[in-house]
Amino acid sequence: MRSEQLLRTYVMLTVVSTAASSMIWGINTLFLLDAGLSVGEAFAANAFFTAGMVLFEVPTGVVADTVGRRASYLLGTATLFGSTLLYLLLWQTHAPFAAWAGASILLGLGFTFFSGATEAWLVDGLKATGYRGSLESAFAKGQMASGIAMMGGTIAGGVLAQSTNLGVPYAVRAILLGLTFVVAWRSMRDVGFAPKPRVSVVSEMQGILRASLDHGLRNRPVRWLMLAAPFSMGVSGYGFYAAQPYLLELYGSRDSYAVAGLAAALVAAAQVVGGASAPLVARVFRRRTSVLLITSVATAVVLLMMGLVHNFWAALVLLSVWGILFAAAGPVRQAYLNGLIPSAQRATVLSSDNLFASGGGVAIQPALGKAADVWGYGPSYLLGAGIQLLVLPFILLARNERAASEAPAPAGRETVVQSSPAPQSEPVAEPIAVQV
Repeated sequence: MRSEQLLRTYVMLTVVSTAASSMIWGINTLFLLDAGLSVGEAFAANAFFTAGMVLFEVPTGVVADTVGRRASYLLGTATLFGSTLLYLLLWQTHAPFAAWAGASILLGLGFTFFSGATEAWLVDGLKATGYRGSLESAFAKGQMASGIAMMGGTIAGGVLAQSTNLGVPYAVRAILLGLTFVVAWRSMRDVGFAPKPRVSVVSEMQGILRASLDHGLRNRPVRWLMLAAPFSMGVSGYGFYAAQPYLLELYGSRDSYAVAGLAAALVAAAQVVGGASAPLVARVFRRRTSVLLITSVATAVVLLMMGLVHNFWAALVLLSVWGILFAAAGPVRQAYLNGLIPSAQRATVLSSDNLFASGGGVAIQPALGKAADVWGYGPSYLLGAGIQLLVLPFILLARNERAASEAPAPAGRETVVQSSPAPQSEPVAEPIAVQV
């Protein structure tokens, strides 16, 4: 498989999986509220989803590093299919909160099979096939494809909910997940990665976990970004899902599901713009941590303004700006981390990173949801802005490490992911960079 073919497969998988998942993203909070949950309970259900991700991130990452990336992806698709149908059943029966908590944990399990495996599959394949482009460009292609698919999925989900009921998008999502499984089964092959012959599964998993610690938390540049993830991802998860009822409140109609879907689609469009700008932004600043610092501060400012405005259209514009910032930072962060992780532990380390991010969602989402219950959505966004600023010290610590992956090579000369033979105990030579 050539690099171009592998990238096309990655983009195709991104499109079909995102289109399936995003059918409910614009209406999920409204769906939970319609099922009889309070605002606090709805975000607590989201917290159980992220708790599921915390519980299973590393074990499923180990599955991807031992059995294979393709097997992990297929398991994730099948798990999401079953848990989506379970969500639909709970909505129809107005089930108690405990049932929603359990189903949300299963949803989290499904996404953990995806999280480290898909990114590891792409990076290993690009390295094995001699890809000469930049990692930002590769990840940006997936991000733009995801944004386009999300636009279609969220708009379709909102329109379907408006014209039928809130349950139909979930049924359509299950059908599309079935299609995703078929596409992945036919087109996805592990390239640049071969499962090792297994003598003892337990000892193999222990060895991978030990090595993952060496290249994860014990690798200082990686560690600082992992420790920043709970704050940024916890706030971003709340910011996206709270925007659904908040925008409808500002709009003046709590039943305008199509408006909620359109708002989510606007975030998707912003994601396309942000993804397209990521390689350019990385080349302008040269130091990847500079991009992360600037986008983090700007995100906090946007969240602050969202908490202060009382106009639907102003909030919609701010939501779009937030989406662009988030999307522009994503490929840069991915490239920074992947440049410091060897192939054999890639999926597990990336899953560990997602574990920290999900841990922030477990604590931050229900806390901000409770704040919205007590004080309203506006003040909860103000609190979110304050939490977002907590990422800055960790990014500055990562910047001070002067890691080898700080600066991307000129376009066409980056050889994709050099395996780090050991955790960095001392900073390496600082790359030429624009100081920001």
